[in-house]
Amino acid sequence: MAKFLIEATYTAEGLRGLAKDKASGRQTAVTQAVAGIGGKVEAIYYALGDVDVFVVCEFPDNASAAALSLAISATGMVRTRTVPLLTVAEADQALAKTVKYKAPGA
Repeated sequence: MAKFLIEATYTAEGLRGLAKDKASGRQTAVTQAVAGIGGKVEAIYYALGDVDVFVVCEFPDNASAAALSLAISATGMVRTRTVPLLTVAEADQALAKTVKYKAPGA
């Protein structure tokens, strides 16, 4: 399964919901949603700064990750950014590939 990092930022209404549900309640909701589409949550971290929550999870494919992101964003209470993660081995595989590309203006 592929790993993803989901960055989530609550709207004001979403923060009110978080205060009501508590972080543990949101963890349960996210874990169940991810499992419901064949994925698995590895970790959830709350943070200070521009991003409120970081979720590391696995999905069977990109479409499953996109489905979760779309469902969460459609609520209007959270803005998300989903980042595919590469293992060290996958990064090495990418670096070993030859790509013929001409930069603009080169």
